[in-house]
Amino acid sequence: MSGAATFRALHHGRAPGDPLVLPGPWDAASARVFAEAGFPALATPSAGIAASLGYADGRTPAPEMFAAVARIARAVDVPVSADVEDGYGLAPKELVDRLLEAGAVGCNLEDSHGGVLEDPRRQADFLAEVRAAAGDLLFVNARLDTFVHGGDDGGQVAGPAGGRAVGPAVGRAVGRAVEEAVERAALYVAAGADCVYPILAPVEALPALRAGIRGPMNVLARPGEGPSPAALGELGADRVTFGPGLQRRATAALREIAEGIGR
Repeated sequence: MSGAATFRALHHGRAPGDPLVLPGPWDAASARVFAEAGFPALATPSAGIAASLGYADGRTPAPEMFAAVARIARAVDVPVSADVEDGYGLAPKELVDRLLEAGAVGCNLEDSHGGVLEDPRRQADFLAEVRAAAGDLLFVNARLDTFVHGGDDGGQVAGPAGGRAVGPAVGRAVGRAVEEAVERAALYVAAGADCVYPILAPVEALPALRAGIRGPMNVLARPGEGPSPAALGELGADRVTFGPGLQRRATAALREIAEGIGR
């Protein structure tokens, strides 16, 4: 079985409360720690890698991101999926080739650029081209940014589990974001996406998202706060990732160590 097939199989047949938990390594050393801890696969966070390379989130040059993913994939024997943001403007065939050359078996692709949601049909066409170029060699996780860049003011509409709330209108705003996320998810799954990822969706929206989305759903967990991965699984998550949360906790721990040895 290929690495992509192994990775794909991990997403299916999950029991409620038992989602696939994918830690996010930011370099080879962290990848080895997670693999040695027994996790069956890993999913790199673009923001975590950006921080490790000295860049702000979203500002990592594509060659450096692919090189970082390659170092991580070489360091472990488990499948590695790569967050490659919006694809860096690469043509689908080139994007797929770069991912495969780096040793990735999957990718995250977000549906916004510069803080603006992409037209969903245009994004679906892009995903279909990626699927056609990759065949079964890549697992495609289509990120849904409606909770990040939706809402009447173009800002976040996520509630307590992810981002700022929007006061009394949070219910209506989240409801609109759920509807749009479900509509986008249907287009993306039809285009060949293996999984969809409504990033920053608030906890109260997860049952409605689960009811409306066909196929595996990725949910963001916040290490040390909010529901556990198991609880997110009970709410409908088939897969749980952490974004840059683990890298930020490691940085905080290192800061404490640095302050201690400097006294």
